[in-house]
Amino acid sequence: MASPVKLRSIYRSFLRELPSRPLAERSKSPLQARIRNTIASKSATPIEQAEQFLQYVKAQRMYATLLERYNPGMNMEEEERIRLTAKRVGMELPVEFLVEGSEGEKGG
Repeated sequence: MASPVKLRSIYRSFLRELPSRPLAERSKSPLQARIRNTIASKSATPIEQAEQFLQYVKAQRMYATLLERYNPGMNMEEEERIRLTAKRVGMELPVEFLVEGSEGEKGG
């Protein structure tokens, strides 16, 4: 069995990888409680498996960070992405406006 210090270190590392919670919600999340129970149980998984899962969680967080950094338009609406693309090449999109009564009408 692993030493309590090593288990505590792994548990704290898992907590650092979890998304931060507002101060009002400082109670343990279900995931945090599950991790604590798994690490604290006597029939817990081997320490090597816990460390491997911790590395996986860290890699997933880094992947998400890099994906956001190198694909900044990923979470934008299409209009905003088009506007920023035009601005990048030195163009401005025309200002769009609706004329009353012309919505849905065809000229002719």
